Amino acid sequence: MEENKQPTQAIVIGAGPAGLTAAYELLEKTDIHPVVVEATAEIGGISRTISYHGNRMDIGGHRFFSKNEQVMQWWNKFMPLQGAPACDDILLDRKKDFESGGPDPEKTDRVMLIRQRVSRIFFLKKFFDYPVSVKWQTFKNLGFWNTLRAGLGYFKSVCFKRNEDSLEAFYINRFGKPLYQMFFEGYTEKVWGVHPSRLGADWGAQRVKGLSLTKVVSDMFRKVFRSQKNIEQKNVETSLIEQFIYPKLGPGQLWETVASDIQRSGGELLLNSPVKVVNITGKRITSVVTGEGENEKTIPCDSVFSSMAIKDLIMSLRGMDIPDEIVNISQNLPYRDFITVGLLVDKLLIANKTNIKTINNIVPDTWIYIQERDVKIGRLQIFNNWSPYMVSDYRNKVWIGLEYFCTEGDELWNMSDDDFIRFAIDEVDKIQIIRKEDVQDSTRVKVKRAYPSYFGSYYQLDKVITFLNQIENLYCIGRNGQHRYNNMDHSMLTAMIAVDSIRTGDVSAKEAIWNVNTETDYHEKK
Repeated sequence: MEENKQPTQAIVIGAGPAGLTAAYELLEKTDIHPVVVEATAEIGGISRTISYHGNRMDIGGHRFFSKNEQVMQWWNKFMPLQGAPACDDILLDRKKDFESGGPDPEKTDRVMLIRQRVSRIFFLKKFFDYPVSVKWQTFKNLGFWNTLRAGLGYFKSVCFKRNEDSLEAFYINRFGKPLYQMFFEGYTEKVWGVHPSRLGADWGAQRVKGLSLTKVVSDMFRKVFRSQKNIEQKNVETSLIEQFIYPKLGPGQLWETVASDIQRSGGELLLNSPVKVVNITGKRITSVVTGEGENEKTIPCDSVFSSMAIKDLIMSLRGMDIPDEIVNISQNLPYRDFITVGLLVDKLLIANKTNIKTINNIVPDTWIYIQERDVKIGRLQIFNNWSPYMVSDYRNKVWIGLEYFCTEGDELWNMSDDDFIRFAIDEVDKIQIIRKEDVQDSTRVKVKRAYPSYFGSYYQLDKVITFLNQIENLYCIGRNGQHRYNNMDHSMLTAMIAVDSIRTGDVSAKEAIWNVNTETDYHEKK
């Protein structure tokens, strides 16, 4: 009698968007049993949602929008689009294109909200559209001389193109030097900790390629002249997205839901299980060791989907020779770390001068890019505008997140929570966004390796990729798994392609996995 064949087993390293997508796709499309091992006690990676005293905080801010229809459908499978107005829609009498038969957010939590995209730049204590728009208010805010400089600088950039050997050159070619200095130079240095002249143009190619002053102007004219009928036609290309979808209780809610469905379908999820050793025989991984001491566990596997940082992955490999060059490159890959301070305040000082209605007339932005050079804060989120359900008293309070980019071990990172919170409050008081006496509650969250950086040994990463691709049953997915500044949908796509590779037996698919997020269109166009 033939023995029953046991299902093969895959280890998925990391319970962020890439890892959880891989595990779910394995359950849906194959007979492979996924075991997700997560180093922390948290679900969702950088896409998790923090709950503090009844208020929920989105780490980094996550618009649910993708140019990939498969990803959009995947999200909506877990959390359908709202079919009735949310609490703020009701109070403000907002009219939206609700999904027929969709869930009512006032009656259920498992629902995606339709939200309006508003992101602006705060510079010279005034608001500018992001991306910078060509309209009277922009010129008024800049003033005559700055506007003249910007115009002359742009025309010079049109006539005299720079060699794009840096992010600085990339921006100047598209916006001119004066606009680059006003709106890109200081903020980019805040984010990455190095001057844009030292950063490669790769980051610009991934985040803003296809976006330029010329595109901004053409987009403005398209909006003026296209008819409502054309807007509604799905085959007409829309420009910069004007709305997005968002889980009622933040992005972490979606990934917690996915994790529960994975376990319900037979997948395993092991939290507090950092990977220590990846055992290799020949050119294949045979097992992974997680935990330490009494909690150490060896898990056999037939394949591995890794979203752990490349530098940690390299150091965990056993059973194969790793050239010193590969070790040195991987260990010196740069990252940028992240700190968010959540503040519950009575009100904001910045006035809503838009025609967008909001509760208590707060500004309608989901996040604001802080370009003021005399403070270190890089961005400010207003969680009321992401979803009112994330704020316990959304009618009377404003719940905001102050975002700082730093490097583990630096001055900001090493400050105590109390000292850092006082420092952050002083900064937003200084630039007249809030008054410090209006702060009612506060918390601080630190995130390691939030942003893979594009300088230093990054420019030798192709050697590490070639080395890792030798391991036949290893698939590197996600932001840290590829050391690439992926959006959430890109991280998910790497996982989907990797699972399809196993399902179809397409051994050449590894190149396709690494090619995700190398398209040349601006990320927020569709």
